[in-house]
Amino acid sequence: MKKLINSTLIAIACLAVACHKEAALTTLQPVSFNAPLASSTNTAILTKSTDDANVITFTWPAVVYPYKSHVTYTLQADVPTDTVGATAWGKAQSILIGDDILTKTYKGSDLNALALKVGLAGNDTAKMVFRILAYQDRNVFSKAITVTVSPYVEIVVFVPPPPPASLGLSTLHLPGFYQSWSPPTAGTVAAEKDGIYEGYIYMPESADGSAYHFKFTSDPDWNHTNYGDGGAGLLTTDGTKGDLVLPGPGFYQLIANTTALTWSATPVVFGIIGDATPGGWDNDTPMSYDPVKQVWKVTAVMKTNASFKFRANKEWKIDFGVDPATGRLAYADNPAYPYNGAVQNLSVTEDGTYTIYLDVHDPNAYYYYVNKN
Repeated sequence: MKKLINSTLIAIACLAVACHKEAALTTLQPVSFNAPLASSTNTAILTKSTDDANVITFTWPAVVYPYKSHVTYTLQADVPTDTVGATAWGKAQSILIGDDILTKTYKGSDLNALALKVGLAGNDTAKMVFRILAYQDRNVFSKAITVTVSPYVEIVVFVPPPPPASLGLSTLHLPGFYQSWSPPTAGTVAAEKDGIYEGYIYMPESADGSAYHFKFTSDPDWNHTNYGDGGAGLLTTDGTKGDLVLPGPGFYQLIANTTALTWSATPVVFGIIGDATPGGWDNDTPMSYDPVKQVWKVTAVMKTNASFKFRANKEWKIDFGVDPATGRLAYADNPAYPYNGAVQNLSVTEDGTYTIYLDVHDPNAYYYYVNKN
């Protein structure tokens, strides 16, 4: 009887403590891609003509998870420099492929957009890195592959509008050393008022001592009236006299009075000013001169419901607005002629960044044009 009691107590003690076998620990079984991500090409040169073509196809093997269910796949793309370090792949573009789908084909337009989005420069060639992310109960990544891609950006060539019709004003020609003393191909000054000629000349920098010499001629030849140096600020029609001389390279406004036989040259640098411009009415935004295209230009953030003018040398001595009667560029202030209070300010149609051009190389057709960037 005593033996039976002891056996019973031992059995109860086993149940109360831990006489049963220990349970097996549950561990995640390893999961991985059993083959690499592959691409149909390792180079994709993209142009407008490839937009609708299939340019690359990615394929990868299925990842087998312990639990039989759908696996979701995502393609990731980045530039090589962003796939290393503590934040590797942190800036990657992720493209959801879907459940149990093992391929992704890109048309040229889609790959082009993706390449630009990850940071490749347009119309350049660089490398992109791709990998596949598989997910069911955890993330699994394929090994990355590299593809050389050349995305494109369409370059829109801005074509300036044609200049306005010539005013037909009387002109003097400006032959000089700067253009091989050729009256037919020389620039001109024009007379808005009888005998008072005004216009601009550009003198490129030169080491030659005669580089800044020129004359006024009444016709595009040497067979008519030729105006040379008559002394300080004076003109002469005596062909034995010397040339007119500018002090050095630069852009000049020239004024010649063939009645009083006087002339002047003012160095000029143009800018824009007004509440439509970055500097308001207090500060000029400078323009730069392009001697090849013969235009002054500036790129600036402009405002609508405001206005601006072209102004020279940060002074109200030479400035352009628009003639409301003709719509043409016109002087408000100009040392050659009286002040014109009818000239109105210029404006842009909407807020934005513009490149603004001023073309004063032909005194019979001064004009400006703008390009919204």
